[in-house]
Amino acid sequence: MTYYGAKDLASAFRTVRDNTIEIAQDIREEDYGFRPTPENRSVAETLIHITNIPKIAHETQVVRKLTSFEGFDFMGFVAPLMALEKQPHTKAEIIRLLTEGRDFTARWLEGISDATLAEHVRQVPAPNNPPFKTRFEMLLGLKEHEMHHRAQLMVVERMLGVVPHLTRRRQEMMARMQAQAQQAGNR
Repeated sequence: MTYYGAKDLASAFRTVRDNTIEIAQDIREEDYGFRPTPENRSVAETLIHITNIPKIAHETQVVRKLTSFEGFDFMGFVAPLMALEKQPHTKAEIIRLLTEGRDFTARWLEGISDATLAEHVRQVPAPNNPPFKTRFEMLLGLKEHEMHHRAQLMVVERMLGVVPHLTRRRQEMMARMQAQAQQAGNR
């Protein structure tokens, strides 16, 4: 019996992507070319990168159902996706890609059985890389990878003078709680 299955994974992915979409909406389109350092991806490139990661998981875990990554031409598969990051995209196009990707990915995640999530997939031998991971662990990585890049974008928001939406929500909640406490103290 598992406590966190495919429907939970899909729901969590939707939440993560919804937060990414809010960041994409909050950053002005004229700032989509901003990069914190010359080596970093721009805002637009980072957002396109985020849209690409689930495509890799879908191809390897759903379409091909790989049981081993040994011999998989990873660079051959991701090279066109990496090239896509460098192509110009409007803010509206990127938000559409993020939204469509959220819906597509959540749908296929929901359909994965517990037995499939429990399957072990051989990893490419590398230092600090375990020989096997479960499909669940690999698919959980989708969410973790996006959260990593979303954290980068939240720092970029600060650099651009934007207060991240999660910070704004927390500040609003704290203000409400303080006002309630003050009202309770005045009674």
